[in-house]
Amino acid sequence: MANPGYGKRTAPGQHRRTHHDFTHLPPREAAVAAFIDRLTDGADISVKTLARTLPYGQCALRTALNNLQRTGHLRRGRETVATGNTGGGTRWITRSWWSSTARDDDWWAAFTRGDVPDGEAAPESARPSRSRAHILLAALGRETPVLSLSRADCARLAPLVEEWFARGATDEAVRAALTAGLPTPVHHPAALLHRRLTDKLPPEPPPAPRPPLRLLECAKCRTPGRPEALPGGICGACRGERAPIGPDAPLPAPSVRVRAGEIRAAMSLRRRERTPS
Repeated sequence: MANPGYGKRTAPGQHRRTHHDFTHLPPREAAVAAFIDRLTDGADISVKTLARTLPYGQCALRTALNNLQRTGHLRRGRETVATGNTGGGTRWITRSWWSSTARDDDWWAAFTRGDVPDGEAAPESARPSRSRAHILLAALGRETPVLSLSRADCARLAPLVEEWFARGATDEAVRAALTAGLPTPVHHPAALLHRRLTDKLPPEPPPAPRPPLRLLECAKCRTPGRPEALPGGICGACRGERAPIGPDAPLPAPSVRVRAGEIRAAMSLRRRERTPS
């Protein structure tokens, strides 16, 4: 395990794991990816630590990790965390974010901005045809026969239950609020539940904390940069690209020396032309 607060961090919104998650990778990268994927959050996934466990050298592992970053499984960068002081201070720490689901650059850019929701993404086929609220209401009649509802009743009451869920209530909390201390007899179950869902509605939850500030780093030179400047996790300089020089950008040192020599030569020529023979 890495030092507390460091090490592997699982990225949110991943699909359910399967045996085919890394079949698109070369054998070495697939083996390294499968090993990292089985590690718990907080595990040290540095090159030196992996080399002590896996049958690959540090150079090979560094290349494999860079390839995993290029294919969208890994990103390295920095993130702000609270210091625990009463003043609400923060500090930057190094992060290694891992996703068994390969992500493109746009997804990692959204993750850096805090736009990706937490939680595992369920496959399309696993989505229920009825809402969670509708299912809870329909089940009340099996558990408490006096609260049996029609399909139309469930449809009318479901939005009220959804509001409870939006305020953080669990299924058990909603069920207890609807079934505790029932009168005898219950003449109109739908009307009774409507009244309880309205009168016992929990307070709104406090606002969600702001997402942490994040920066991604180049996989090779570790230079921080904006996500759009790091396609595949590699900066332009490490890809061999020459940065365009704008009107306000400083000239590189060799260009400065050449330009200074040209100016000195022109000044010397002008002095000779002005000197009478």
